[in-house]
Amino acid sequence: MAAEQIAYTVKEFAPAVPGWLNKGDNAWQMTASTLVGIQSMPGLVILYASIVKKKWAVNSAFMALYAFAAVLICWVLLCYRMAFGDELLPFWGKGAPALGQKYLLGRAKVPESKHRGYNDVDDIITEPLYPMATLVYFQFTFAAITLILLAGSVLGRMNIRAWMAFVPLWLIFSYTVGAFSLWGGGFLYHWGVIDYSGGYVIHLSSGIAGLTAAYWVGPRLKCDRERFPPNNVLLMLAGAGLLWMGWSGFNGGAPYAANIDSSIAVLNTNVCAATSLLVWTSLDVVFFGKPSVVGAVQGMMTGLACITPGAGLVQSWAAIVMGMLSGSIPWVSMMVLHKKCSLLQKVDDALGVFHTHAVAGLLGGLLTGLLAEPDQCKLILPFDTRGAFYGGNGGVQFLKQIVAALFVITWNVVSTSIILLFIRLFIPLRMPDNQLEIGDDAAHGEEAYALWGDGEKYDPTQHGWHTSQFSEVAAPSPYVNGARGVTINL
Repeated sequence: MAAEQIAYTVKEFAPAVPGWLNKGDNAWQMTASTLVGIQSMPGLVILYASIVKKKWAVNSAFMALYAFAAVLICWVLLCYRMAFGDELLPFWGKGAPALGQKYLLGRAKVPESKHRGYNDVDDIITEPLYPMATLVYFQFTFAAITLILLAGSVLGRMNIRAWMAFVPLWLIFSYTVGAFSLWGGGFLYHWGVIDYSGGYVIHLSSGIAGLTAAYWVGPRLKCDRERFPPNNVLLMLAGAGLLWMGWSGFNGGAPYAANIDSSIAVLNTNVCAATSLLVWTSLDVVFFGKPSVVGAVQGMMTGLACITPGAGLVQSWAAIVMGMLSGSIPWVSMMVLHKKCSLLQKVDDALGVFHTHAVAGLLGGLLTGLLAEPDQCKLILPFDTRGAFYGGNGGVQFLKQIVAALFVITWNVVSTSIILLFIRLFIPLRMPDNQLEIGDDAAHGEEAYALWGDGEKYDPTQHGWHTSQFSEVAAPSPYVNGARGVTINL
């Protein structure tokens, strides 16, 4: 018995278990990282591959797969410390590798997070109770999903080589700026702007950058814009389910600890998403006469994006209110206002990322400025913060949320435009029309499905309906394509 106690004591204080390590926090943070990673791989890979036209399934999945891998390497080589390292500029950190053993095994810390200008909290700094390696990987998963969400705007026509160049450049010159400014100790962080888990850093950024990229890349073919049906609705739902369930790690991991704020964030996340889905579906039934499955997925996404900036800071009744608004306001922007805005009509945002992420993320950031509950804010924020509905400095907080949104929007429009114009000097941004007619086979020499005979490629002269010389096939149907992509006048 004594020998067992001695062995346990030695193990407990071995170098692998330093005194500052909280095993529960570390275990939860690594679990949350895995959940967020699963949202991208395989969640969005599956969702993108199945929500697009059959001829774009491979290309869409590969754009997500490539982004996930490329972001990770760029992240550890340079970008993590640009977003969470020592200050270079008020909105940017000093880039450096995050690969050294000494750096990764030390206690996690965000060095510029020490709040300046608050006399009673000058010694408070973000320093979780686990290794830096855990924090580096957790934040990588957020960076990766941002690029993959952005990809949804340019599916079905962007030159894959241009995308391969765009991913590292946008990560360096756009994502790291938003992340450092709002999370890493930049000027918006110290000003007291709230972005609990990425409403601005991730959703507003990806939606605005996606719309900007769609403008510069150019539209899909006319036939693809007019008819772009999902090639596998059931598989799309599987990808959407992974995205939804992974969001528990997305918002639950934001406090950097397995604490009570993490618990309320997970509950609020799911409550808001469910409410938003139901409201969106109800609007589809009222105005289109039938519930759209694709519409339900879009409603789910807007709910998740909307709750993200305030998941651990609002009460659960407020999460329902946010879900009602995120299920209706982006619905109106997509189905009604889209048709009335000449710019939105001109720009071909393939999956409506502007509506589902930019509009919903902005809405969530502003609602957090109204609904952030003071006692919940005290759980993770080091200074007095409250939404405008709770009096005090809440009105100022709401104004801060507006200013931060304007900064994020402006930076993403400018940086994304410059990056794409630079790439265009060397690589065409859009595939040529003759390749767009073909799709995956032209881009990759591969196709998603081998359904004909012994697995041979589709031959329109042998395998049924054909309406053109290209591999574009559609059996006649008396039904329209649900509510997806339809705009109406109210």
